[in-house]
Order: sequence, then structure tokens, then C-alpha cells
Amino acid sequence: MTAATQAPGWWHTKFTPERRTVGRTERAVLLRGAVVLAVVGSAVFSAMLVGVLGHSGVQHLDRPVEQWFDAHRDRDLTGVSAFFATVFGPVGMPIIVLVVTVVWALLARHAWRALLLACGMVLGVATAQLLAPIVRHPRPPVGLMLLAPDHTFSFPSGHVLGASDFFLIGAFLVASRTHRRWVTVLLFALAALMITAQVVTRLYLGYHWLTDTLASVGLSMMITALAIAVDTHVTVRVPELADATR
Repeated sequence: MTAATQAPGWWHTKFTPERRTVGRTERAVLLRGAVVLAVVGSAVFSAMLVGVLGHSGVQHLDRPVEQWFDAHRDRDLTGVSAFFATVFGPVGMPIIVLVVTVVWALLARHAWRALLLACGMVLGVATAQLLAPIVRHPRPPVGLMLLAPDHTFSFPSGHVLGASDFFLIGAFLVASRTHRRWVTVLLFALAALMITAQVVTRLYLGYHWLTDTLASVGLSMMITALAIAVDTHVTVRVPELADATR
């Protein structure tokens, strides 16, 4: 068989969604988890949006939180925060996503998970770009910003949304195939740690209010829930259900 005749088979396998067999209970857990994540994320995002638009609720914490971070600035912390801002910024994050997507797609038998991660990231960017000019939430004063001045709108935080999508969706796509509880706990603990670090970084550097960052976390939870639901619908096969339909 020649390479020319082998190529179509490789291409079809690579870009055909993988199929995995799970029990009915596990499938139900995945779908319930997606629903819970979507509901919680929607509640968090809605609370932040209502607060920003109505100048009420959680927004009353914006100024005290900003003042606390302003009073605790330190040269070493500024350096670490600047590093995080660069890595998860509009230049660094796309490069990371591109490299991870390409390498993962090439090394894996199926490119499905890599492409799903990339789609989740693109959806997050598009959502942030759509919401910012609609909500029109001003950033903290330029004098509080420790790096270059930024005059764009503040809600939601693109840095936090990008980091949250990358680590939450990535954690799910890896953990859902390992079936090891400790791996799942470790991956989502790492995701929570990295998201928290990004939230703190944006507040510390003076580029966002608390409501901006929490809204991004809520949005990311909804996007992750969508990724879980799509992945489960496309890739999961339940033998009991298949037998019942025959």
C-alpha cells in the first residue's frame, strides 16, 4: 500500500472525533456537572453585571479591594505580576494556545480535544470583545496602573477569562480520559490556583476591578460547561442506552 493511499485514512482518523465508552452513571455525572457549572457561572456573571450596571451590590467592594492592593504593592510582587500579565496577555496567551493546540493535535490519535480547547478559547475572546463595548465599564484610574496605560473598557477581564478557559477546559479534557480521581483533583486544583493568581495579578497591577475579574470567572465556568456538554454528546457512548434502542 502506498503512502498516498494511507494518507486519507490517517487524515480521517485524526479529524474524526474520538469515541469513548462510559457507563450511564458516569455520563449522567458529566452532564449534571455541566449544568451545575453553567448555573453557578451564570449566577456569578449576572451578579457582577447587575452590580456594574446598577452601581450596586458587589460593586461596592471594588474600591476597597483596589485600595487594599494599592497599599500592599512591592517591587518583587510587581515583577511577578508583570510576568503573569505578559504570559496571559493578548500576545502571550495566543502563542501558548497555538503551540499547545498544534502539538496536542499532532501527538494525539485524534485532534478532537485540541480543537475543542482552541474553540473554547476563541469563544472566550469573542465574548470579551463583544461585551466590553456594550457594558462600557471604565478601568481604574490610569495613575494606579503599574505598567503601560490602558484606556479600553474593563468588563470583563480578558486576561482572567483567557487563563480560566485555558486551565478549566484543559483540566477537564485531560481528567475526563484518565479516570483517576487524584489526577482530576490535582488538575482542577492547579486550575483554581492559576485562575486565582491571574485575578490577584490584574487587581494588583491596577487594571481591573474585582467585579471585572469575577465576571470573567463566571463566564469561563459557562464556557467550560458548554465544552463538557459538547464533548460528552460527541464522544461518549453508553452501551446500556445503545442496547435499549435496538
